[in-house]
Amino acid sequence: MSAVQPPFLKPRPEVEGLQAYSAPLEGRRGLLRLDFNENTTGPSPKVLEALRAIPSDHLAIYPEYDGQRAAVLANLGLPLQPDQVGLFNGVDAAIHAIFHAYGDRGETLLTTAPTFGYYTPCAQMQGMAIHAIPYEGATFAFPLEAICDALNDTPRLLLICNPNNPTGTRLAPQRILELAAAAPQTLVVVDELYEAFTGDSVLPLADFSALPNLLVLRSLAKTAGLAGLRIGFAIGHAAVVDRVSRVTGPYDINSFAVTAAFAALRDQAYVDGYVAEVIEARAWLAEQLRSAGVRHHVEGGNYLLLWPRRDPAAVAQALRTAGILVRSMAGKPLIDGSLRVSIGTLEQMQRFWEAFQAVEAIPPTL
Repeated sequence: MSAVQPPFLKPRPEVEGLQAYSAPLEGRRGLLRLDFNENTTGPSPKVLEALRAIPSDHLAIYPEYDGQRAAVLANLGLPLQPDQVGLFNGVDAAIHAIFHAYGDRGETLLTTAPTFGYYTPCAQMQGMAIHAIPYEGATFAFPLEAICDALNDTPRLLLICNPNNPTGTRLAPQRILELAAAAPQTLVVVDELYEAFTGDSVLPLADFSALPNLLVLRSLAKTAGLAGLRIGFAIGHAAVVDRVSRVTGPYDINSFAVTAAFAALRDQAYVDGYVAEVIEARAWLAEQLRSAGVRHHVEGGNYLLLWPRRDPAAVAQALRTAGILVRSMAGKPLIDGSLRVSIGTLEQMQRFWEAFQAVEAIPPTL
């Protein structure tokens, strides 16, 4: 229940009517975290070494970002300039800044449904209308024709999560470039947080001088294990990156995150190894679900959806009792009644499957 607002301190109407994005992030330590698509093993040992080596007097100094943008581009192998990379306190902060810089009252956000839940409150706090087009059919196909039609109304923003969280839906990079080219007055934002697990990045094909209305979001949270330190990137035309960066604080990213990011970017072999293990484990779990006749959907990202036979809330609670966290998709369009399960290592998914079999009374396979 919301606290009563003193009448002399009334916020903007958009804020007063806002339903804030919230997630059950407390009490998760010590459990197998398959609920928020995080890295399930932690960052490279080189990251920990770098953090431990920070001199104590450096904590009294404002963070320095020199070389961070160039390091991101070098890691990605992109022939871009450092001013084409924006640094943010996690991709959540980048998303908020995009809406703050480009969203305005009465304009429209065009997106898909279901998708990452933070897009909606960011649009609402700017007073924007939201046109969310559902994914299509049992395979949750991308609604390309409907999106193309909606672009004729010149929405201010088109936000595509690719692959999409939570459905895993993938849209080919060339199709995204075509959408951006067809709608030069719309800022097309591509959220690529899970791209490493599918390989559908638009970045290798993007020409930001020809498509200045294209902006790509990346992070070190899901792959490199830096979710707790909050650092994300926006990559695009320098003018757009500049405008989005203007609405953030000058020191939003702390020194620990900067140090960890440098170390993580230098140890790509660790990230590649973790991603490969997740992909292997994803295929293994999908096969177990298929063999057991459990309805599920898996396409992209380090997660999948499954529909338990029992009440989903009861299944999620029973799994928590067994020390395993999953995320309920209750109330989300098209996928109500499902659970989203993040993918970790093969050993972790074997542990999940054993617990899920017990909860759902699925006979063990021979």
